[in-house]
This record gives sequence, C-alpha cells and structure tokens, in this order.
Amino acid sequence: MKRLIERSRSVGEVLRWVTQNPGKVSASHYPIALHKLGQLLQQQQQQGQAALNGESRGVSPMLEQPEFQTLCQAIISGCSKFDNFSIVNCLYAAAALGLPGESPLVRVLEEESRSRLGRFNQKDVSMMLALCAQEANNKALEAIFSSQLFYENRQERFIRSMAEWLPRKAENLTPYTMALIAKYVARHRLREPRLLDTIANFLLKRGEQLDSKVIQKLVFPFSRMNYRPSNHSELFPKLEAILEQKAGSSPLATVNILMSMFQLSHFPQSVLHQVFSPAFITNVMSSPYALIVRRYLSLLDAAVELEFRQYRGPRLDPRYRVLMFEHALTADEANRKYSYKGLVAEALRQLVGEECYRQDEVLPPGYCTDFLLWVNRSGTVLPLSCVPAASKAPPALGTAAPAALSLRSSVLALTSDLQDFAPVVLSVNDKWHYCQNSDILVGSRAMRDRHLRLLGYCLVQV
Repeated sequence: MKRLIERSRSVGEVLRWVTQNPGKVSASHYPIALHKLGQLLQQQQQQGQAALNGESRGVSPMLEQPEFQTLCQAIISGCSKFDNFSIVNCLYAAAALGLPGESPLVRVLEEESRSRLGRFNQKDVSMMLALCAQEANNKALEAIFSSQLFYENRQERFIRSMAEWLPRKAENLTPYTMALIAKYVARHRLREPRLLDTIANFLLKRGEQLDSKVIQKLVFPFSRMNYRPSNHSELFPKLEAILEQKAGSSPLATVNILMSMFQLSHFPQSVLHQVFSPAFITNVMSSPYALIVRRYLSLLDAAVELEFRQYRGPRLDPRYRVLMFEHALTADEANRKYSYKGLVAEALRQLVGEECYRQDEVLPPGYCTDFLLWVNRSGTVLPLSCVPAASKAPPALGTAAPAALSLRSSVLALTSDLQDFAPVVLSVNDKWHYCQNSDILVGSRAMRDRHLRLLGYCLVQV
C-alpha cells in the first residue's frame, strides 16, 4: 500500500487507494497519503495548470471531495489508537498540505497530540510546535530549532505565532537559542518584521556580551532579506563600536558582519581601516581559514569600490585577492547563475501571495513576462483568479509605457511596512545592490560587467 500511494500520479488516485482498501490501510499509511496529496497539489501549482487529470487545482476543492472526507474521518476515528509517530506525522503532513487550523481533522490531531505531550520525544516535539512553544522554556526552544527535521522545513504558521509571544520571552533566552532562531528564519527567508525586530532588540541589549560569531548569526537575517530593523539608528552604531573592539578575535565573523552592514547601506569606516590593515591581514594569513577569509575580504574590497566611493583608507593588497570564478563567464552564464529572478519571486510570494502573481507567463499574442501582476486603479494588487477575462488582454503598445511608469508606485503602495526594507536599485547609474548570498547581484548589465571585472574576470559576449 505504501508503494501504491507513493507511485500515485493524481490526487484522485491517492484517495482511491486509501478509501477503497480500508482493510489494507494501517496508521502509518495516513501521513504518507496526506504527504503525497501535498506533493501532487504543489506540482500542479508549479506547472501552472488549471486542472490535472480532471481535478481542480488547490486545497479548497479537494476538501469537498467525498473521498477526502472519508480519509479524514478514518484518521479522526482511529487516531486515539495510533502510535506517537503516526500522530505527529499526520499533524505535520496536514500542516504541510495547508489544511485550515479549524478543520475537524487538525483539531482532533492537535487535541490528541496535546494529551500525549509528556510521552513525545525530542523529534516528536519539534513537529507539534505551534501548540506548545508559547509555554516552552529555553531548553525546549533549543530542542525545536536544533531538530534537523524542523530546520529543513518551512513553518510559516509557527513563525507567525511565535512573533506574537517571543518578544515577551526574549530576555530569558540564551544567545545560542536566539542564534538558532535567526539561523532558521534566514535559511527560509521568513519575512516577519516583529520577529526580526525582536532579534535586533536582543542584539542591542546584549551586544557587548556576545562574541563576533554569535553577532554574525544574529545579523545575517537582516542582510539575507534586506530588512533594516526598526532600531537600526541605534543598533548599527553600536555594532560598529563592538566590531572596533573585537575585529581581530574572529576575522571571518568580522568580515561577514561588515558585508551584512554594507548590504543595509551602513559603512563603518573605522572598522574598514582595521580589516584592511597589515596587522589584520597578518592575523588572517596565520589562521586555518585564511583562504575563506581572503575570499570574503576580496568581496568586501569590491563592495567598497562600488558602494563606498568616499572611503579613503587602506584597501586589500592585490597579492591577497582571490578570484571568485574558475573561468571567464559568458553572458548567458552570468544571467543564469546570478539573476535577480529567484529573489524577486520569493519577495513577491511573501509580499502579495502566490495567488497574486505568475512567473514566466506568455500573454497573447506572444508577450513574454518574467512576472505578471494585476493592479487596479487604486494601486491594489488583485488575485489573478479575480481578474475578469476581458481585462487580461495585453495593453496596446501606445499604453504600455504609462502602465509601466505607474507600476513602481503601485507596488510600493502594497504594504505600509515596505519602507522598512532597503530598496533594490535597478538603474544604469553608479548605484548597485550587493547580495551576500551569491557572489554578484547587480541591477544593470553595465554594472554587473564592471563588478565581474573587479572580481578578476572579464565577461565574454557570445
């Protein structure tokens, strides 16, 4: 039965195997079925199909299917007899599937999990999170965020819940726990301003007591998501003062923190004097991480050249520069490997939701679009499913330019907290945007080419 479920190619096929063979279905098969349903629905959404094998796309239509109701009822009726592993995996799969929290299936699984909480092991607890984490102590939170299973999966509902209560508990958390939370948020790019501001306040209050490696972990979510915390006017100068005192204690962490601050348009000149000084370089050369630090120093040096033109202090000696690429890049390689597209898609998904944009759509009679959004006259982004068919025709060429000019103001009006995010500048002037997560991220082709040359390779046009 497990193999039959896993090999199913449609939602209907999964439901038929499970509901038409009740005698052959055990407790362990239910989470497998829920997980497979989630995979199939996700594949449908990624393929952009309105229907697959005659089925409607999305979770909501599936909830109304009699076979799915039968599956849910079987889990509800039998869950009291399930082992802990099956209970937790059913709840985890139901959350990943996107079932609403008020649904009978989720409510019953949550109640059963709560009653067994004392018998759950660390791995189980890390999967049943939104229910008990508010009451969890410091060690319990460490267990949650240290769990590999939890760390590898994106738990947005849990993060939204945690943003409500974490500010009240932050003072009692250890730096290690807060660093684990920051690492998780950064890995999954979970844009939750309240949670990010809590991390920033923790940094502001305890910065002097932390070593550079912990500070690096706590700062990273801000640069990863280009988020300037609400206390940045106090936090950044304080971080700068801390780095002046601790720059040599962990060279790699120091350079990473500087790169994060550059990402957020803060340029600590006095610290740059230190990291490019002969004493700092000598310290780097004698460390086991010499090549890694030289690589990041090379990136930082290029960032200074591009972003901090008024800097007049020491720079990285050319003898210590490390080339970023193994060979010269063609234009196609640069576009493919160092494109904004993935980050833009992620930002749109978080800002407006998956239902409000499409990627790589082709509009008749053949307009290729990277991203497609529909914005009404008041500047509101509409779900694409709500747009009347008549309005989906492409604009006449004569009206395309005015529409494009109004797009920026419309997008900036999406949400009030956009002003907290450092803007991405896409122009042909000398402004650029540096990204710590890839070697280069430059708006215009001319600036990208210049950045490549600074890093040691020319761009080959083909």
